[in-house]
Amino acid sequence: MERAIRITEDIPVAHEADVAVIGGGPAGVGAALSAARLGLKVIVIEQANCLGGIATSGWHGHICIYSSWARHDERVVGGICHEMAERTVKRGYGAFDNQSFDFEVEPLKLILEEMAAEARVKVLYYTQFSTAVRSGGRITSVIIQNKSGRQAVNARMFIDCTGDADVAARAGVGFDKGRPDDGRMQAMTLMFQIGGVDYDKVRAFRQGGGYKEKYGEDAEWWKLSGVWKEAQKNGDMEPFQDQIMGWWFTPTRPDQLGINFTHIPRRDCTNAEDLTYATIEGRRQAFHLINVYRKYIPGMEHCWLSHTAAIVGTRESRRIHGEYQIHENDLVAQKEFDDSIGYGSFFIDIHSCSGPGMDAETWRPPQGFKYQIPYRALVPKGIDNLLVAGRCVSCTHKALGSLRVMPQCVLEGEACGVAAREALSANVAPRGVDVKRVQAQLRTQGAIVFDKDIVRS
Repeated sequence: MERAIRITEDIPVAHEADVAVIGGGPAGVGAALSAARLGLKVIVIEQANCLGGIATSGWHGHICIYSSWARHDERVVGGICHEMAERTVKRGYGAFDNQSFDFEVEPLKLILEEMAAEARVKVLYYTQFSTAVRSGGRITSVIIQNKSGRQAVNARMFIDCTGDADVAARAGVGFDKGRPDDGRMQAMTLMFQIGGVDYDKVRAFRQGGGYKEKYGEDAEWWKLSGVWKEAQKNGDMEPFQDQIMGWWFTPTRPDQLGINFTHIPRRDCTNAEDLTYATIEGRRQAFHLINVYRKYIPGMEHCWLSHTAAIVGTRESRRIHGEYQIHENDLVAQKEFDDSIGYGSFFIDIHSCSGPGMDAETWRPPQGFKYQIPYRALVPKGIDNLLVAGRCVSCTHKALGSLRVMPQCVLEGEACGVAAREALSANVAPRGVDVKRVQAQLRTQGAIVFDKDIVRS
């Protein structure tokens, strides 16, 4: 049997833009809105049927963390990410504090589409990125596939917001993947939602029993890990997870909870068969957990599975080789950069690459922890018209444990949108832009770039 075929075809150019954003998740939303609001013609290529990525298709109705670590009086994320939260809360579909943003998924889909329409962003759903066409040091086109067939999209600047560095990889940019010793990546998770919850009882259970006084911020971990151990000892729960269960309430439906608890390690989300397996296994785990919750969690005695997410949540895959690689030591030292484009503040949260729970290298920071993200980490080496935002930026495996969360993805995308405008206006590659101009524009847009921008209350 032949292992490869070769075809020659003429692919029509279906779209032309100043900026093509590949991926409409949190990073893609930030990039597209930022570039379009600055007057550029922008197209977003998105494989799903909505914007928002893991927040919407992935049914992760909780975005954390907007504040410096454990300091609710210091908001370190602004700009488009904060605007999304404000719009949603104003419409009555969310709850926001400096710590996090809980929201209803369906309204957020609509709100993001409204924001895109206001900025005159062209959105193309149900469309897969296929490959990049490169000439010398530049990408000239990306090839897409959808119901209209194979098409080309021409642009002057491309922003890879795929999460997996798909565009960068197809264009020949170097990358790392997984742990440096064995290449294994953090576990995947399929989010799901349950109904029939008595949230007051659930909250009382989470906060009771004296665990808070004994364990402080780790109280819930100790309490729930004991529940899972008991359920597993009794043969009621499979040992795919043994840690804290992430859950968030739906602001206008307190009888419903979003759940972040399924755990599928030892799989590669850049492999179609592994991605399929993770989705099927995650759905199976979700059904299995319903009976566990009914039996062991007060307030969930009558819960039922509302639905599982349309896409599986992936924490790690490719990380580009950029002009600067963010190291975990940069985070721990709370390093400041001359080319800062914003802040991160999440703990180094590494889900096990080989089994249940968290990796031993997970790191809990001190109160007030925050660090700056350098622009150079968004700029791939060896190519002149590509920027990257989201969890595939240039960083180490450990640093990704903090950088991968949604607020940082949005602010990186927003910075890429501004940098694209600056690069095109000055006729330079992204690595050659005047970073001070990028920073000034980001601050004009409400982004928090420097310490003096932090909102303190």
